[in-house]
Amino acid sequence: MDDIDNQLQSKRIVFVTVGTTSFDSLVKTVDTDQVKEELLKKGYTHLVIQMGRGSYIPKKSSGEDGSLVVDYFTFSSTIADYLKSASLVISHAGSGSIFETLRLEKPLIVVVNEDLMDNHQSELAEELAERKHLFCAHPQTLYQVIQSLELESVILYQPGDATPVAKLINRYLGFPSD
Repeated sequence: MDDIDNQLQSKRIVFVTVGTTSFDSLVKTVDTDQVKEELLKKGYTHLVIQMGRGSYIPKKSSGEDGSLVVDYFTFSSTIADYLKSASLVISHAGSGSIFETLRLEKPLIVVVNEDLMDNHQSELAEELAERKHLFCAHPQTLYQVIQSLELESVILYQPGDATPVAKLINRYLGFPSD
């Protein structure tokens, strides 16, 4: 039993999520030997990729040869469990994925999908990176971001209090205030 507990405690999982979209360039990038070797060097043991609607299939690995254990899936009814068990999250720039990860206080690298038109998501990711809540990358810079990753530099994100805004909206709509 102690052996199993030690194995679970020593698991360091990198969870990659693309949400409901297709973001093959991110999946291809994390599937490169270069990125996987760098994650291994950083002490991570497992790579779990949620690949969404993408068509690129990553290479699975059992890790028996001393490499990263790699697994993937397309969709899950909830990614909350994957996020909770992750030591590092690499995510597309969707606001839901970003804020759910920050709420769980997980280290986060947001990878901007440059193929999207009107990419307001990149503005959010870049602003949060500037405030040191997360790291921001593009598929072609992800390796360098992982290589220079300094998790100690992250400032925990403190969500704002939406109560004043909700009260103002309720008053405007004519609902009773508390």
